[in-house]
Amino acid sequence: MADYPRTASGSGVRSESVLSTNRVLRNTYALLSMTLIFSAVTAGAAMATNAPPMNWLVMLIGYFGLLFLTNALRNSVWGIASVFALTGFLGYTLGPVLNIYITQFSNGSELVLMSLGGTGAIFLGLSGYALTTRKDFSFLSGFLIAGMIVAILASLATFFFQLPALSLAVSAAIVMLMSGMILYQTSEIIHGGETNYIMATVTLYIALFNLFLSLLRLLAAFAGER
Repeated sequence: MADYPRTASGSGVRSESVLSTNRVLRNTYALLSMTLIFSAVTAGAAMATNAPPMNWLVMLIGYFGLLFLTNALRNSVWGIASVFALTGFLGYTLGPVLNIYITQFSNGSELVLMSLGGTGAIFLGLSGYALTTRKDFSFLSGFLIAGMIVAILASLATFFFQLPALSLAVSAAIVMLMSGMILYQTSEIIHGGETNYIMATVTLYIALFNLFLSLLRLLAAFAGER
């Protein structure tokens, strides 16, 4: 399922490389759009049926299991089905969370829409910047890995010790990290570092998913009306 440039010489190499990059970029955005719509449908279904919040252990097992499956099938047509399974699952877990915000805050619906709009604006702005400037953001790799490790550890601390201030700090950090991830992944596609549009889609989807949730937490903390 990956698009690999064929070996050639001179301008032929560059031409084939550009075509390959354009295919990966086009396929990534097309698949990302479809998975976002599908996850919105599953989130809506969870909200309509008042599904309870999923047990955190079940959610982790489902997430990492489907992520591992998608990675294993990334070069197969079944990888596309796995992407939809993963994003649909994450969308379903999002439904109960949205219901909590909508019911606990009098302006909950507005908070959700503001977070959705902010996520879309950040993605379009950063993707557009990376595409137009064609800068190489591969240098962000080490920073993003280190940042995610720190964010995960801090998230565990907030889960076990209930530290609101730390939770807000983690949400703000995740917004920055996911913004960097969007720049990094888009740059990798443009410069040929990522040739598999299935994995590129997964990376961008997860960045958008976490970006949306983190923005929602921050907006609820600073603009929420209980």
